[in-house]
Amino acid sequence: MKSEAIAIWTECMRIIEKHVNEQSFSTWFKPIQPARIDGSVLTIQVPSQFFYEWLEDNYVDVLKLAIKTVLGADGRLEYAVVVDKGNSQNQPYMVSYPQGVSNPVSKKKKEAFAATAHSPFDLSSLDEQTTLQSNLSTTYTFNSFIEGDCNRLARSAGFAVANKPGITSFNPLLVYGGVGLGKTHLVQAIGNEIKNGPEDKFVLYVSSEKFVNQFMDAIKDGNIKSFTNFYMQVDVLIIDDIQFFAGKGRTQEMFFHIFNHLHQNKRQIIMTSDCAPKDLMGLEERLLSRFKWGLTADLQMPDFETRIAIIRKKMQSEGIDIPTNVIEYLAYTVDTNVRELEGVMISLIAHASLNRVEISLDLAKTIMKNIVKDIETEVSIEYIQKSCAEYYGIKVEDMKAKTRKKEIVIARQVAMYFSKEFTNHSLKSIGYHFGGRDHSTVIHAVQSVNDLMETDASFRNAVQEQKKQFKIRSY
Repeated sequence: MKSEAIAIWTECMRIIEKHVNEQSFSTWFKPIQPARIDGSVLTIQVPSQFFYEWLEDNYVDVLKLAIKTVLGADGRLEYAVVVDKGNSQNQPYMVSYPQGVSNPVSKKKKEAFAATAHSPFDLSSLDEQTTLQSNLSTTYTFNSFIEGDCNRLARSAGFAVANKPGITSFNPLLVYGGVGLGKTHLVQAIGNEIKNGPEDKFVLYVSSEKFVNQFMDAIKDGNIKSFTNFYMQVDVLIIDDIQFFAGKGRTQEMFFHIFNHLHQNKRQIIMTSDCAPKDLMGLEERLLSRFKWGLTADLQMPDFETRIAIIRKKMQSEGIDIPTNVIEYLAYTVDTNVRELEGVMISLIAHASLNRVEISLDLAKTIMKNIVKDIETEVSIEYIQKSCAEYYGIKVEDMKAKTRKKEIVIARQVAMYFSKEFTNHSLKSIGYHFGGRDHSTVIHAVQSVNDLMETDASFRNAVQEQKKQFKIRSY
């Protein structure tokens, strides 16, 4: 029985590994032990109650896929949760889930198991809204979206749209920014606010890639009319990663007509992009001009204080106390994006749960040693300062000082120039990292570097030489 359970779980692990990233697989699946197999029911042993709840909340779909693939349609999964590890003489005390329940998950979990994105061709109208899915994640709310200087405009506009969808001048609303800065979180928070509001509106969230694939299927199956009818009846349309439409002429033409119809009928349109509309390549000018009808708002890398607030909010939501020195250490060390920051926090929680230890600065430093290489591949202000200081033969502290020596001023201005080009920090945040200078100093520095590059060939060559290492590092 044990050997059979091991063989079955090994097959499940092969499937799971293909559907989760390496860090998640190592953190949440490698610690699992197969306990037994009884007919079509596989029991796995997990190290804690928290671990069980995390799997159920975050990986229920991939677990279901693996179990059904290996054990067939009747395959089921049960958990043996370690409550007390015991000692060397005793077996660990465990509690099984479910306990005498035929269905291993709650109603909410059943819905998560059964949830599949509907094709827009399932219905020709929206009369039966209960059968349609908005594809929104309930975890994305305004309460869990931390406001800071980096996102205040976008969040405020989003909240206004959520209260009066289609009525404000923020239609369309285009939110843009780099990877992991919270674009999807914000637009889904808007969608959830509208969906749960007093008005009976149907909200649809769809990635641009999925929109393209649906449109291609419609062409192939001769269902273009059904496709168009569906999207033209949506009250709030949220399209994620609009840059994916680049170079897809027929898709852009279809979206152009859907956009016009929704906008003319005061339906709300919300989009995200990885860059500003002026930098979107491969999109038709008539489409770009419509994106500018409403409001375009950017998301930047959270500053130190906002990162601290994000960590505190995350830990509070998990019911976990974390020392202030650990919060500050994480906020200072991880300055790439919010997604990296959340990944580090998850690893910290998991290690503390697995080893049954308190979260401490030493534990945080140990975890950071395992992932710091990944983090350091990102271009940060600290890395730029260090590189420029080495290039010009000065100390990083000199850049932050008030000295006006020519060689230090040049190094400082070049470092500010690269910080604006290669990081997502705001001008205010960049100035803060250079001794608390204001944003106007950063603007002046960038302009000075650009002007000097036009008139001094040797200076231009020096800047271009330094730029190579940042380009390689930012890939």
